[in-house]
Amino acid sequence: MKTLHSILSFGLALCLAGPAVAQPLADAPRDRAYEELTFEERRAIPYDKLREADVFWEKRMWRVIDFKEKMNLPFAYPKLPLAQVLIDVVKSGEVTAYNPLSDEFDIPYTSEQVNGKLYRVDTITVFDPDTYEETKQVVNSDFDPVWVSKLWIKEDWIFDEETSTIICRIVGIAPVRELVDEASGITIGDELMFWLHYPSLREFLATKPVFNNFNDAVRLSWEDVFEMRLFSSYIIKESNVYDRTVENYATGIDAVLESERLKEKIFKFEHELWEF
Repeated sequence: MKTLHSILSFGLALCLAGPAVAQPLADAPRDRAYEELTFEERRAIPYDKLREADVFWEKRMWRVIDFKEKMNLPFAYPKLPLAQVLIDVVKSGEVTAYNPLSDEFDIPYTSEQVNGKLYRVDTITVFDPDTYEETKQVVNSDFDPVWVSKLWIKEDWIFDEETSTIICRIVGIAPVRELVDEASGITIGDELMFWLHYPSLREFLATKPVFNNFNDAVRLSWEDVFEMRLFSSYIIKESNVYDRTVENYATGIDAVLESERLKEKIFKFEHELWEF
């Protein structure tokens, strides 16, 4: 009896000690050959003041960054994907999330609404070892950054008369997660999670590193990626009188060509301002 009591006590001690062992060490050894302090001191460079009187021309665009494209693979870097960075800043309360049905930042999300976007209903296959039967079971899965495969960007292209240049100012970004059919577990489409006001995000993004395929010593931040346009994307909408997207009037190859036409439209406008 005493032996059984000792075994049970030892087992209980192991169960209680298990979670403590799994926790990361507070004094873990440094994982680099040198002490990295750059990102702790990083700050976003303020924009130059833009006067309304100097805005000669302006066009609003909406575009999509697809993480599956080769140039965009750092967006889905497993150790620190952009989706996790955005979720962390929203959950901390540093930046407000807005209803995806309106991209004008006029309908803020509550914490309960945000949490509702951080799980999804999945169907898993359960195997019974006694009857050798497989059954489908519906479960709620916690947020996984892998669900987010795209990012929407809303931006303004502006010709500034004071500097005689065209500048691009990102106004908002929205992560897009994959929708899964509850019955079959098959991906059936995409869903905007929420809109975030990009200027409010800049200081936070400036402190988060991005994986660099070419040089580990050159530590870019997410703010650098957006401001330096280090991504591949395609246009899905420009401001128009019908307030419609490209997919509302073009499909297939026609939609691809229309997206390229809208991109070329900005280049031609700037080129035709000058005489040679």
